[in-house]
Amino acid sequence: MDDIDESSVVFRDELWAAEVVPAFAVPGWFILRARRHAERITGLDDDELHTLARRARDLVTAVTDVTGAPATYLLVFGENYPHFHMVVTARGEDVPPHRRSADILKLVPGHVDPVEAVRLVPAVRRAYERAAATATETRG
Repeated sequence: MDDIDESSVVFRDELWAAEVVPAFAVPGWFILRARRHAERITGLDDDELHTLARRARDLVTAVTDVTGAPATYLLVFGENYPHFHMVVTARGEDVPPHRRSADILKLVPGHVDPVEAVRLVPAVRRAYERAAATATETRG
């Protein structure tokens, strides 16, 4: 997956990447994934485990800030793709109650829009950088 177009990348560090990927290119949806191959959360090493929560928190903060979504989900399943990743999904007010929570994934086929999904990346990248910097300052 490291061959993804840079315009789709929110961030990449030595352990994690957050990107828009073609199969889930719904505006406001991003994949947070381990850079090395790891299956399930049990396949993560100690460094990945120690940094996962912070990366996830900062990405959810950024996506929520940029989209204004009333809810932003962090979904982990791991059955269809044997690589540890999370789907971060901004859930707008327009999503009907019967498509909320895990059922939001049923919206993918009718809502994939790669152009609009990538259009949000620069704003989410800036918001992510702010969130990560604020967390670093807070830790002192």
